[in-house]
Amino acid sequence: MTRLPDLGLPPEIPQSALTTALALLESGRLHRYAEAGGTGGLVAELERSFARLMGRRYAVAVNSCGSSLFLALKAAGVRHGDPVLMNAFTLGPVPGALDHAGAKPVLVEITEDLTIDFADLRRKAEASGAKVLMLSHMRGHLCDLSALQALCCELGLTLIEDCAHTLGASWAGQQAGTFGIAGCFSFQSGKHVNTGEGGMLVTDDADIAAQAILHSGSYMLYAQNGTPPPQEVMDRWQGRCGNYSMRMSALVAALALPQLPLLPERVADWNASHDRIAARLAQEEGFVLPHRPQAEAYAQSSLQFRLPERSFAQMRAFVEAARAASVWVKWFGTEVPEGYSSNPRHWHGARAEEVPRACEVQATLCDIRLPLGLTAQECDAVSDTLIRAAQTPWEARHATA
Repeated sequence: MTRLPDLGLPPEIPQSALTTALALLESGRLHRYAEAGGTGGLVAELERSFARLMGRRYAVAVNSCGSSLFLALKAAGVRHGDPVLMNAFTLGPVPGALDHAGAKPVLVEITEDLTIDFADLRRKAEASGAKVLMLSHMRGHLCDLSALQALCCELGLTLIEDCAHTLGASWAGQQAGTFGIAGCFSFQSGKHVNTGEGGMLVTDDADIAAQAILHSGSYMLYAQNGTPPPQEVMDRWQGRCGNYSMRMSALVAALALPQLPLLPERVADWNASHDRIAARLAQEEGFVLPHRPQAEAYAQSSLQFRLPERSFAQMRAFVEAARAASVWVKWFGTEVPEGYSSNPRHWHGARAEEVPRACEVQATLCDIRLPLGLTAQECDAVSDTLIRAAQTPWEARHATA
């Protein structure tokens, strides 16, 4: 019998990154700037490399994706009390960024394929008067971004993309994170680049970049950033942006840089595992998986499925059975937030009653993380374990409850 893999295993840190990080530690120069002058070091180098990777003019490295989301909102002009649209399938840092900016979340429904509902977006935009959409490509699922971009233009919406789960993904050949005014990425350990924590904001807008640089904590040393806007743009914002001390450390950049060239190989590895498990589960009665359009080139480091015929108690029994068999299933329908999973009922300031379909979809929605390097046999073992857990009679598991 094939031994089940550790689904929580993060991407490996390359030896070259460890060597660079150790040398940096030995030098003691861990800060992102040098007061006596300098080029910005590893953080600036990472910003230049990431901007080239994304095909954007500017990249601003910060301490988390949540920070990049907050900075994007601030730079887009969101002020206290402003309504901001957001799809109702995401994680806590997204409504948290809105709360940090003082914005009022306006939840938008999702489809059964886990993407934003365009009709509800139109209704909510017109009813709320919101001028900004924070779109989360949650768990790597892309909507029709070409159509969304056109709809945002029609409605006068500024689009900010949460790309925490979509580094390496694209729609119709265009990379996720390049459709809106800003794209925000995560380097947390479970993401496509593993530095423990870290984030990146990319944009082609010089004013957005200038504000993000100044807000992130550049002091008077913004020329040491890797992709600074022209001096006249920096002069326009200098003195108008508070210092929030959110910039990335040199140590994080040392870990991130050698991983960028590994992205194509990692994406191919993740997608192969995803597709094998998804194909197996899709053949099994009771499992429903999201449809993936042909225009979507995903970078799927996790896998989602629903068991729509299950009650709350039956879902709890399934999750318990899978976990008891060493497949750590995450469930979005829990009554209280659990680990990294949450739903609209759990978010401060959100009105879950405004998105009943999103709540219904997430009530039976589960996912699993996909580590790199899974063999075909391990993928099949994970699939078989999930299927057996779904077949475990609920009454048998709870007969003595």
